[in-house]
Amino acid sequence: MKIFKRLTNKQTDALLKYPAYISILAASLDDTLDKAEKKAAIEFAHIKTFTSDPLLTKFYLEADKVFRKNLEQLENELPKDKISREAAIKKELANLDKILKRLGKKYVIDVHQSMKSFKDHISRAHHNVLIDFIFPIPIPGLTDG
Repeated sequence: MKIFKRLTNKQTDALLKYPAYISILAASLDDTLDKAEKKAAIEFAHIKTFTSDPLLTKFYLEADKVFRKNLEQLENELPKDKISREAAIKKELANLDKILKRLGKKYVIDVHQSMKSFKDHISRAHHNVLIDFIFPIPIPGLTDG
């Protein structure tokens, strides 16, 4: 990828793990990446290959190729307890941001916006559309509100 010519292979491989880290971080709100969240993450990574900002299309095409492998690898390698896991992920995201800065301000902004949508999507993996239909107004203890 042309834009990644500014990076080493190791940096590129690390950057391609960004969506997997975000998926695990979003799922860690309930302590684990369950089947629904994993499925949503894999599908969303693929969808991003043709719905992302054109600047990120090649990034997502490459990330999609290794997404499942990266997700499973990180799930196995990261600490299991919630606090340690979140700390490890946030530390790695800070390192990835240093790599991103080598690609330019516009790229950094676009990746951050895209990763926010990734996080939001995975966080809603368990959200039930039927609940929204039946209970359009949030009810504490029954809906997310």
